Amino acid sequence: MIPEFSLNAVHQYTFRFSQADVAEFARVTGDNNPLHLDPDYAATTPFKRPIIHGMLGASVFTKVLGTEFPGYGSVYLGQTLEFLRPMFVDTDYEATFTVQSIDSAKHTAQILGEVRDVSTKKVTTRGVATLMHREKIQ
Repeated sequence: MIPEFSLNAVHQYTFRFSQADVAEFARVTGDNNPLHLDPDYAATTPFKRPIIHGMLGASVFTKVLGTEFPGYGSVYLGQTLEFLRPMFVDTDYEATFTVQSIDSAKHTAQILGEVRDVSTKKVTTRGVATLMHREKIQ
């Protein structure tokens, strides 16, 4: 079922990343910072273990907004991001997207996205996306 896209509408999406996902992201982007890839190095940091690239964690925004809510045909116009807490592999996360405003004349919307660690309920990543979709944003 396709969620209704209107002011204050909410859409949720659960996900997790594996160490293989992190390694593939590092390969594709060239960001091979040992903080993400080397457990021995990461053990010397305040995080004590490798963390997921912030942009990999935030990639859930484009996945959901481009394929589910509002979905296919969405055009990304902008995105703010705050990385509030580290994210780790093999951890369940839930992203919540809330439509904050709609400009019917321009077929645009601002959507707040928040990623939470399912077990702690703490927000790891937050941002506002600005999207255009001629059919679904009225």
